Amino acid sequence: MNKPLPLNEWLSDARGPDCIVAFDGTKSWTQATLVRDVQQLYSELHTRTGERWALCFDNSYWFIVALLATLHAGKTPLLPGHCREAQLREQQALFSGVLTDLPLGLNCPLINPQTLSSQTPQTLPPVAHDAGVILFTSGSTGEPAQIFKSVNALNEESVWLTKLWGSDLCDCRVVASVSHQHMYGLTFRIMLPMTLGLACDVSMIHFPEQLAAHTSHPLLFISSPAFLKRLDTSLTAPPCRKIISAAGLLDDETAQRVTRWFGEAVCEIYGTTETGVLAWRHHHSVAPPWQPFPEVEFIAREEEWSVRSPLIDAGECPLDDKLNFTPQGGFRLLGRRDRIVKIEEKRVSLSEIERRLMTLPGVQDAAVVPIVRAGRMTLGAVVVPDGSAILPAKHKTQWRQTLRQWLEPVAIPRYWRIVASIPLNSQSKRAWAQLQELFDETH
Repeated sequence: MNKPLPLNEWLSDARGPDCIVAFDGTKSWTQATLVRDVQQLYSELHTRTGERWALCFDNSYWFIVALLATLHAGKTPLLPGHCREAQLREQQALFSGVLTDLPLGLNCPLINPQTLSSQTPQTLPPVAHDAGVILFTSGSTGEPAQIFKSVNALNEESVWLTKLWGSDLCDCRVVASVSHQHMYGLTFRIMLPMTLGLACDVSMIHFPEQLAAHTSHPLLFISSPAFLKRLDTSLTAPPCRKIISAAGLLDDETAQRVTRWFGEAVCEIYGTTETGVLAWRHHHSVAPPWQPFPEVEFIAREEEWSVRSPLIDAGECPLDDKLNFTPQGGFRLLGRRDRIVKIEEKRVSLSEIERRLMTLPGVQDAAVVPIVRAGRMTLGAVVVPDGSAILPAKHKTQWRQTLRQWLEPVAIPRYWRIVASIPLNSQSKRAWAQLQELFDETH
C-alpha cells in the first residue's frame, strides 16, 4: 500500500511524476500534469477578489484541479451539490464566481481551467491550517443548510478508511456511480484515491454496461443502493476488489444478489454530511450489525441519539436515525426520527403523513413537503400511483377523507402532484428541491 498523503501534500514529490491520477478510457492524467494544471489555475485565481468559489464539474480530474487551486490560493471551495444553471443563478449570493467545465450562463466570474492560456508556473503557498470546503445538506424540510468541512477533518476521515481497507486496495482503480459534488462522493471518489495514490475514473457510471466494460484493472467501486438494485447480473462482472455502498440503506436481498455477482461482499458506510463516516458493515451475512469507527462515540439523549467524532468540527451532532445497540457494541438502524414542522402552532410529522399515504389504496410511493403560500405554511403531497394510469381527481378526494381518520386537518395535504417516480438526486436520496419545485405557482 502506498503511504497515505494528506491533501496539503498531494502536489508534493512524494509520488513520481508519471503516477496516474485519473483516467478516461485509454486517456490518463499524471501527477506531473496535475501539478502543472493546478499551478495554471492558481495563477488565474489568486489574483481574483472574492473568497468563495463554487465548483461545478462533470469531469472529476478538473474537479481535483479546481479543489487544490482554490485551497492553495487561500479561497474556500463551495460544492453546491449540482450543476443546474437556474438553481446556481438563485444561489449566486453564496459565491464570488464559478470554476467549471460546463457552458454556464451566469452573471458572475466563470473560469474553465481547461481553457486557460499557459503561464509561467508559480510556487504554490501551503494550504492554510484552517482551510475547508462548504457543502450542503439535502434540506428535507426547508432550505439546504451550509456545512463547513475542514481539510483536517477530511484528511482524518481518509486515514480511518485507509486503516480499514487500504491494504485491500493496492493497484485498484476507482470507479463510481455517485457524484463528486456531495460528501459521499467527495470522500470516496476524490479524497480516498488521492490519499492512497489510486487512479480515479473522471466520468460517473450511469449504466451497468459501463461498469461491466472496466475489465483491465481491479476496481474499487463506489456506488449506492439505487444503482446496485438495477444491476444487470446477466452481464459479466468486472474484477471488483471492493464494492462500497452509501447514501441510503442497502436491503439484504440486493446486497446478497450483488455479492453473488461480484464474488465479493458489499461494504456499506453509515454517515451524514455533517458527521462524515460513522460506521461500516460487510454483507457477509443477512442483516449484519453496523460497526462504529473506534473514534466515534454514540450518545443516547432523551429523545434522540447524538454523536461525537473528531470529524465533526462542532464536536457533537444530533442524528435523525433511531439506533439499537447490541451487547457486542454494534448497532442496528430502527428508522428515521420524524421530520417535524409547525403548522398553525401544531407539530406535524411529515414522516407520519408519508406513512399514512403509503397505506392508501392505489399509492405506490409518496413524499410530503411543506409549501408556503402568501406567508402561510401548508403541505404538498407527491404521489406515485400503483400502475401507470393517472388517477382522476376523485381519488385525491377519497385519499383526503381517509387521512382524516388519523390526521388533524392541518396535517392533510392541501396540494397534490401525481408523478411516475419520486425524483432522486445523484446520491440516490430524495431530491427535495425538485419536489418543492413541483408546487411552484406556475404548475
